[in-house]
Amino acid sequence: MDRDTVEIYDDRGLTWAATHADPGHRVEAESFANRVAPDVLRVDVGCGAGRYLPLLGTPAIAFDASAVMLNACRARVPDALYVQADVEALPFAGRSIGGAWSWMTHLHVPRRRLPLALWDLHRILAVGAPLELQVLEGHYEGDQLPGDTVGGRFFAGWTPDRLLDQVIGAGFEVEEGSVVGSGDEVRLRAVRGRTLADTVGDGMRLLVCGVNASFYSADAGVGYARPGNRFWPAALRAGIADRDRDPVDALLRRGMGMTDFVKRATRTAAEVTADEYRMGFARVERLVEWLRPRAVCFVGLSGWRSVVDSKAVAGRQARPIGGRPAYVMPSTSGLNARTSMTELAEHLRAAGALADT
Repeated sequence: MDRDTVEIYDDRGLTWAATHADPGHRVEAESFANRVAPDVLRVDVGCGAGRYLPLLGTPAIAFDASAVMLNACRARVPDALYVQADVEALPFAGRSIGGAWSWMTHLHVPRRRLPLALWDLHRILAVGAPLELQVLEGHYEGDQLPGDTVGGRFFAGWTPDRLLDQVIGAGFEVEEGSVVGSGDEVRLRAVRGRTLADTVGDGMRLLVCGVNASFYSADAGVGYARPGNRFWPAALRAGIADRDRDPVDALLRRGMGMTDFVKRATRTAAEVTADEYRMGFARVERLVEWLRPRAVCFVGLSGWRSVVDSKAVAGRQARPIGGRPAYVMPSTSGLNARTSMTELAEHLRAAGALADT
């Protein structure tokens, strides 16, 4: 989260909170409380002075980056659990939280860092846990938002369709008809899916795109996690990753992002439908147009053949994606015995070289 904004809340947040004490979305907050399983932890992400916390049910965690706002919240709701930390580095164990209420909090995260913040939210939530998310609507990004009476806070606006793409990419199943834009705010309801969240961000050297997650990988929280899959050994050998089965490290240290055509886990890729391929390819193309990785590597030929070229062979493709060069390589599954580890590593090395041309 933008650190200057946290300091502004510490300095002037209580003045702002005094004029925003009324929970204007009481119905949504009470509905969220009813959707969280009984006696399961839920977190108010960016609780501020606590205007929504009393409505979210119990047991609840009041979470905020500002110590001043947390203290004000504690005075109002003394029986909650209180945690001070950054929304981009959530200090909770995987799948330990049963619901997340983020009301005008993630709008303080720079736009290109939101996908990784949502990855972290997906990590801590249990499968099926509800998410309520509201952010600023629009295209503004900066610290001089017109009409901001506090002044100096960083805001990042989102259009409904762009926010929807990021939440789906983060492994959430968005409830149909829940994406609402009001001109000032955009909000949605979703649940944490049993699937993988994208690890993508600014400055990517190479974006790796798989077909979809297996249930094994979805439950592990890492793409290609099954011991028989050769992606990570090949990536280490190719020099595009430094640590085994650590997609966040690969993104931050090597600029290797990861996504999938389809954000639905299955037992086999054969269960993915043609419509899912088409819709998924369109989402990935929009992602590439936005974040501009230097190249994109598609692992497994089935997705590319289904959407782009039914006769495609491994290697650089004639058709780019999102204006970036595309490389297609064979599946790294252990079932693909025809392709050796050496060949897989060479394909990933070639994709990396394509990113550097």
